[in-house]
Amino acid sequence: MILKNLITVSAFTALLFATSAFIYQNKDQKTIQHSTDGNNGFAVLELFTSEGCSSCPPADELMGKIEKEYKDQPVYLLSYHVDYWNRIGWKDRFSTAANSQRQQQYSRILNSQVYTPQLVVNGKAEFVGSDENSIKNAIQEALFISKKNNIELSAAVSQNTVDVHYKTSSDPKNMLLINLVEKHSSTQVEKGENEGRLLHHWQIVHQQNSISLNKQPEGTTTFKLPEGFSPENWEIIAFVQNTKTGMISESSKTVFK
Repeated sequence: MILKNLITVSAFTALLFATSAFIYQNKDQKTIQHSTDGNNGFAVLELFTSEGCSSCPPADELMGKIEKEYKDQPVYLLSYHVDYWNRIGWKDRFSTAANSQRQQQYSRILNSQVYTPQLVVNGKAEFVGSDENSIKNAIQEALFISKKNNIELSAAVSQNTVDVHYKTSSDPKNMLLINLVEKHSSTQVEKGENEGRLLHHWQIVHQQNSISLNKQPEGTTTFKLPEGFSPENWEIIAFVQNTKTGMISESSKTVFK
């Protein structure tokens, strides 16, 4: 009887120790999975949206929310307004054919459908642009596992142009994409699916210049100065991308001084 009790106590003690070790190990793993302190990651978020799409306003609002929540972290937001919704009743003043073509490129690379709102993270994974939980999880993962390599950037405004100087040591087979971005704007929509709504937009891509790093790892690129330009509401966001795989390997941004 005494021997049986001793065996029972020993077994219970071993089980308690193992359980404690398991909890402690899981606690550490949870911390590793969710903490981004001290890492060198980054996340580039590209949203494809339209003022003519009734499903897009929640995704646009989410961009504003993410911009606020991650303002002190290397999370770079870009909103591309596509033009294929324009023929359905409302012409989006921010839309361009180039933005639609970029989404088509992602469709081929990621084997995904073309739809709005669509959001792509670091050129590798796509989500419904209003799926907050999935997008935030993807941001946390990108901040933890990606390696941040900064692009040297500086921007200056002249009378008619924005001049951006860049320098990167990335693989010369990659492309450098430099974006002129308006931080926030709004539109009173008068027709189409969002008729009567005041829509807010964040991080609107107005112009994107593509530079082959095989020829120009350092240099200056120029944008036409937008109408009504005010330096405090604009910024430059740049990233390096492998055009075959879509993978983004470097990113950076700069404001106007």
